[in-house]
Amino acid sequence: VQLQASGGGLVQAGGSLRLSCTASGRSFRSLSLSWFRQAPGKEREFVSSIARGVGHTYYASSVKGRFTISRDNDKSTVYLQMNSLKPEDTAIYYCGAVSRSTGLAVTTGYDYWGQGTQVTVSS
Repeated sequence: VQLQASGGGLVQAGGSLRLSCTASGRSFRSLSLSWFRQAPGKEREFVSSIARGVGHTYYASSVKGRFTISRDNDKSTVYLQMNSLKPEDTAIYYCGAVSRSTGLAVTTGYDYWGQGTQVTVSS
């Protein structure tokens, strides 16, 4: 599976961005998809997940209520709608895909990763 992330950019605090991650090479429906982010000098951290099947969603407490994850299985794409952005949201955002539907907030064990897209929020 190849994952291609896009949609990052520079935005002012309070603004919005929508990230996309498109998969190719394997049945998208069989995968759980997640977004992680990594700021300079920090470890990669969980942002949000949407599980395969029923599509349960999960969010880090720092983004809950501001970010929304969704998936379009027909387009093999997962989205992350980011509203009310804050400077502390600045990071490289990575999409990951895994065949399990539990333990999605853990970075280890992911089968596939996208290349990352930079999000910069100015104050």
